Amino acid sequence: MKKTIEEIVQQDGRYDGRALKFVFEGLASTIDELRQHEDPEQPPRHISGQELAWGLARLAQKRWGRLAGMVLERWGVRDTRDFGEIVYLMIDSGWMTSQETDTVEDFDEVFNFGEVFEAQFVIEIR
Repeated sequence: MKKTIEEIVQQDGRYDGRALKFVFEGLASTIDELRQHEDPEQPPRHISGQELAWGLARLAQKRWGRLAGMVLERWGVRDTRDFGEIVYLMIDSGWMTSQETDTVEDFDEVFNFGEVFEAQFVIEIR
């Protein structure tokens, strides 16, 4: 039976429920983003932990700009491994699925939060 976000948060205690919701929304956003660059005639493919981590970074930057790192840290997300931990909490709770070859380690050190959310952050001026 699928657990609610609140049940997952209460049982695990590491992350704010908003972090779980963000990762779940980010999965859909990343899939949509990747599909824009692929042949629409091909069936949807599985995305890797690295692809999801980068997709979550882009979504966080779109939503919160230079504050992205601070927002995520406030929710308990301090590095890309935390994205993986959240993904596996959601897999275990029936919100997401994985393949046999997927591991939480796929999210280890994908990028450095300080670099991506601060040092390399670019404000687009139109």
